[in-house]
Amino acid sequence: MTSVPLPPQTTTGASASAPPAVPTNLPDPTALGLPITDPELASRLAERLTGVDDALSEAVASADKLADGASRHLIDAGGKRFRPLLTLLTGELGDGTAPGIVDAAVVVELTQVASLYHDDVMDSAPMRRGAPSAHMVWGNSVAILVGDMLFARASARVAELGPEAVILQSKTFERMCLGQLHETMGPDAGEDQVAHYLQVLSDKTASLLSASARLGAMIAGAPKDQIEAVGAYGEKVGVAFQLADDVLDVASSGETSGKTPGTDLREHVPTMPVLLLRQHVASGVATDEDRDLLAALDGDLSADEALNAALERLRAHAVLADTRELAVQWARAASAELAPLPEGPVKESLEQFAQALADRAV
Repeated sequence: MTSVPLPPQTTTGASASAPPAVPTNLPDPTALGLPITDPELASRLAERLTGVDDALSEAVASADKLADGASRHLIDAGGKRFRPLLTLLTGELGDGTAPGIVDAAVVVELTQVASLYHDDVMDSAPMRRGAPSAHMVWGNSVAILVGDMLFARASARVAELGPEAVILQSKTFERMCLGQLHETMGPDAGEDQVAHYLQVLSDKTASLLSASARLGAMIAGAPKDQIEAVGAYGEKVGVAFQLADDVLDVASSGETSGKTPGTDLREHVPTMPVLLLRQHVASGVATDEDRDLLAALDGDLSADEALNAALERLRAHAVLADTRELAVQWARAASAELAPLPEGPVKESLEQFAQALADRAV
């Protein structure tokens, strides 16, 4: 097999050893999306997240009936609010009650939701968060315009947080657009497809996680080295999350993960196992079986029988184990970025989330 690319070395000089195992006796507020082991912190963040939800409802309100209903569509559908929770959590590195923390959390969720309106149009996705996608209800044009409007609302709110926050938001928005653009167009001729894919993951998904973590610490007045640390953590944990998803698309049973196996394969969406297989075939050392499997994956997978057969073969191939290992490496590299953080429930929660992603891929 060809070599599996690893994440860049940590900038903190910390060891990338595996973080501690995730405990099983977590308090109920962990259902919010992060393994917060300290009951007082979990309760405090749950209460603040309720305030974020109230502020989100206010932020999307419009006197125009159509704009109001379409803007509220995905907000009211729910979601894990993972990004605003990450902002609130890293805010605990400084003054978690500082003015602007809730606004920062609202900004990152508005940005995420706005991107979903656009993504669903581009992907022709019929459902989002258990509800029909906005473009299925109002059409593509309305969905795109509402996404634009939500980006505008996020921009107006982040302007109240100061120029540093505005610059961070604008750079993040640019990276998200570049990630979507490069995913849509694919790699250039001769470009390393695996490196291209990792850059897409970094730009399209991880950049907003990084900004979410960075904003919370920044607004709360945390030390600069801690702001940089959680920003680097968010970048790497975002890539780990997507790589773990790639594993689940192949290996998941569906009942345990809630993810229908083979969804990306059927739609020929590039994922790491297939890209590694393509790289292996292109290397010239592949077997006839490798080439035959790649041909099957590139073929018509609309029939359940064809999809299931391809899934079984891919599950048994070394590229799936390589993807698992890559997800674990990115999760451990994310955890290693946390070295500058003080010991305590914030650092523990972030470490355990990274470990949970590694466990999810295995």
